Amino acid sequence: MKPIVQAILIVCLVILASCNQTTKEKKSMQNNRNLTAKEILNKPDYLAISYGGYRKKTRDSQPTLKELKADLKILHAMDVRVLRTYNVRLPHAANILKAIKELKAEDESFEMYVMLGAWIDCKNAWTELPLNHNEESTNNAAEIERAVELANLFPDIVKIIAVGNETMVKWASAYFVQPHIILKWVKHLQQIKKEGKLDKNVWVTSSDNFASWGGGESEYHTPELEELIKSVDYLSIHTYPMHDTHYNPIFWGILPREAKLSNTEKLDKVMNRALSYAVSQYDSVASYVKSLGVKKPIHIGETGWASASSGFYGPNGSKASDEYKQSLYYHKMREWATENKIKCFYFEAFDEPWKDAHNPKGSENFFGLFTVDGKAKYALWDAVDKGTFEGLKRGKTKITKTYDGKLINLLLDVQMPPVKNEIMPDH
Repeated sequence: MKPIVQAILIVCLVILASCNQTTKEKKSMQNNRNLTAKEILNKPDYLAISYGGYRKKTRDSQPTLKELKADLKILHAMDVRVLRTYNVRLPHAANILKAIKELKAEDESFEMYVMLGAWIDCKNAWTELPLNHNEESTNNAAEIERAVELANLFPDIVKIIAVGNETMVKWASAYFVQPHIILKWVKHLQQIKKEGKLDKNVWVTSSDNFASWGGGESEYHTPELEELIKSVDYLSIHTYPMHDTHYNPIFWGILPREAKLSNTEKLDKVMNRALSYAVSQYDSVASYVKSLGVKKPIHIGETGWASASSGFYGPNGSKASDEYKQSLYYHKMREWATENKIKCFYFEAFDEPWKDAHNPKGSENFFGLFTVDGKAKYALWDAVDKGTFEGLKRGKTKITKTYDGKLINLLLDVQMPPVKNEIMPDH
């Protein structure tokens, strides 16, 4: 073989080997960006969050694709990799999936998955007709059908379908259903997985209050609930200590022996008890599931803390809501969940003013880690300092700190919880 021919052959072989290696690397990257629900839920570093992109006082004003993509970039920057949505009747969830697909096409390092919620109602919910909690809304079938359609359209993004949101807990008096209705749709989804009409790796659950999963009163301990626990791929439970600072303040308040501590030390003690209270609710569900002889993963589908309130949790109530306490709860909950390998869908990413549109200062409007105009609340001030959100905006606004980053001004809005002789419920 002539030297020149030999040299050309060697160069070609090197190029071919390089191309093969590049192809393998791309395939490996694609596989790493298409994990299963089981893999995602078992990755502590993949933060999960509840997300609604609504910026106005009504959901009639849907966020644009551009707005959704801006939000997703912000969340991705803070290591959020799993989003939770709540219904598919409105365009919002489908548009989130489209936005994620476009971002993945634009940047192969972008990775985001979705827990897709299918909203479930009882018969005559949200109407003036008498409610029937034993029967379901005629809208439910279409909601489930649409969720399946979206899961099949975006198989690399939709990894979990949640049947209903706080749908079985009895205090959801406007729409709750009995467990047999949730069970019906969970079994339906599990069946169509077997038939190949839905990816077998899509996990099916229902996301509900801890009591609805058997962690509360015995009235929830029914054969239908037991069968539901056996039918879901995992349990998604909600726990809200903040709400119970009003409804069941057994853990809330400053102990007399803590009187000489500094205010920040007192608050740290109080919020440690808030975390312990949430953990006790998680443990109560785990205990009930164990009593049934069932082994299923249990993750937190919702927990959060409002940064403001004019009602039960404000200055004239339990004094629970402000950015400082929100930050303590957020970081303590994230740390506990990570240590215990529990996925926590923190509620929520951004404030959504439609939640309590008739009461602008209502707590439901202030569960976000960001304000509507994109300011990072105290829980994320460190992230701002680290440059996590450098170059990112919400609308025309760069991500900056609330209170202009002045902690002393933030602390002026912090209300100290009441001092209690005993941490016991009010009578």
